[in-house]
Amino acid sequence: MTSTIRLSGGGGHLEVSFTFQPRNKRKSGGAQSDNQSGSTGKGNIPRVARLLALAIRFDGLVRRGEVQDYADLARLGYVTRARITQIMNLLNLAPDIQEDILFLPNTTKGRDLILERDLRPVAAVPHWNRQRKMWAQMRKDRIE
Repeated sequence: MTSTIRLSGGGGHLEVSFTFQPRNKRKSGGAQSDNQSGSTGKGNIPRVARLLALAIRFDGLVRRGEVQDYADLARLGYVTRARITQIMNLLNLAPDIQEDILFLPNTTKGRDLILERDLRPVAAVPHWNRQRKMWAQMRKDRIE
């Protein structure tokens, strides 16, 4: 089921399209394969990778003026401004760390190995070299 939402006001508009897939729908072997997320391989994309991608998208919306500010994003997403800030702070990570996060292996069993909450102290460090050391330790402890 596909739906489109159009929001107008304040001299601009935002249009969002999305598709709903019922969770309990039996797989019929039709257009979609066993891998419904569209990623390569099995499992789920880690939530922190999805949040970082969302932060990058939100940043683009604000830069292009499609959304006035982060408070507008919070209102549109029905979340608090504090939560938007937590998500957007992922953009304070060094570019190579962001790339590593976006390409984390899919979670095939159990919980994600790295959580957004775990990255908050890393993103709070203003020096990328220190961030890299913290990230390397986190990867060593949790992934490798």
